[in-house]
Amino acid sequence: MRYRPYRPSDFEALYAIEMICFEPPLRFPRKYMQRLTQSDQGVTWIAENQTEMAGFAIVEWSRQLRGLVAYLATIEVQPGERQQGVGSELLRLVEQSALDAEAGLLWLHVDAENEVALRLYRRHGYAEVGRVVDYYGAGRAALAVWKPLQREP
Repeated sequence: MRYRPYRPSDFEALYAIEMICFEPPLRFPRKYMQRLTQSDQGVTWIAENQTEMAGFAIVEWSRQLRGLVAYLATIEVQPGERQQGVGSELLRLVEQSALDAEAGLLWLHVDAENEVALRLYRRHGYAEVGRVVDYYGAGRAALAVWKPLQREP
């Protein structure tokens, strides 16, 4: 697996993964995804195997009262590439990018019923800090999870 920063020519393959991973109304609109990938207040990482894009992750950051805070907008992996460490490596790259931007915290929303994703985040040191009822539609809650970011000594 190869990991690299996003290029504008990646957008169609990236959005094809979005269409596989999420059904409406949970799917991000194309224009929103384009805005995320083009923002200078974040970064998009691409995972690719020998023949195609295997996944991606998008993180953005903003200045808050407590300093720079990063938000993981999405992390998505093709179904055939899951459970092989792709998500973990994308998450590590996103964390490093947020640290490089001098963010002190990375947070995200995750479907409260997505046990695979929850295990990934817990394994990487994320803690649950809240619950948002009906975040993903009626009856589908999200958990807010976060991780303080610190440089290794």
